[in-house]
Amino acid sequence: MRSPAAFRPPLRRRFGPWLWTTVTWVVTAVFFFPVLWMALTAFKTEADAYTTSPTVVFSPTLEQFRAVFAEGVGPYLGNSALAAGASTAVVLLLATPAAYALSIRPVRRWRDVLFFFLSTKMLPVVAAIVPVYLAARGLGALDSVGTLIVLYTAMNLPVAVWMLRSFFLEIPREVLEAARVDGATTRQEVMWVLLPMVAPGLAATALICVIFSWNEFFLALNLTSVRSATMPVFLVGFITSEGLYWARLAAAATLACLPVLLMGWLAQRQLARGLSMGAVK
Repeated sequence: MRSPAAFRPPLRRRFGPWLWTTVTWVVTAVFFFPVLWMALTAFKTEADAYTTSPTVVFSPTLEQFRAVFAEGVGPYLGNSALAAGASTAVVLLLATPAAYALSIRPVRRWRDVLFFFLSTKMLPVVAAIVPVYLAARGLGALDSVGTLIVLYTAMNLPVAVWMLRSFFLEIPREVLEAARVDGATTRQEVMWVLLPMVAPGLAATALICVIFSWNEFFLALNLTSVRSATMPVFLVGFITSEGLYWARLAAAATLACLPVLLMGWLAQRQLARGLSMGAVK
């Protein structure tokens, strides 16, 4: 007769889920801690923020946020929102039919087309800044949000096409065949069948494009000056010859992070579905 110990599940099976859960929370805490410390520093005075030993207990103050708004953060936030939002809308408008043509109805030499999209990301942006600057100057488009929208669209379009194509490939072909049997046109097939089914993928793609555009610094620094500068350029203004204003910089960085964090929080359900599409067959 087998001993009672033989019927006990192995340690790996008993403690495995708890172990991975603990590891996940630890890794999450490590990655999230800098963001939390930045947010806490935003509510400190400069004296509390600029100390050798970290100040954990302090009296919260909104002084730094008032100083950031006094320095005119509003136009920078508006420029970033306009550039990121408009470029993302254009990217989705262009990438959706391109991804459809490369997945549902593959065009000739579609592999070469995909490689061409990917090859546009191989050129470092610093290698293209001189011709881009000269072209923008020749067109009178320097210090313009429209220029940033065009460049951000070109920057994010290849990524969006690849992502949306992977989402379109997950759509069962039987659903599309049923729509065609019912007499759906190509436009109706895309609008009323495909897009609702890949809505989570569209949300994930849109958020990634917004993050890339919102955080872009190099092009905004070299092609804008006053009227069209974005939040990353505004943050650089806190680096002076007198030193860093840590608390004020933390307050500005917290304001810069809030819009993207709110978007991710509001669309978290769609994002979770979109980023996991294709993970389980």
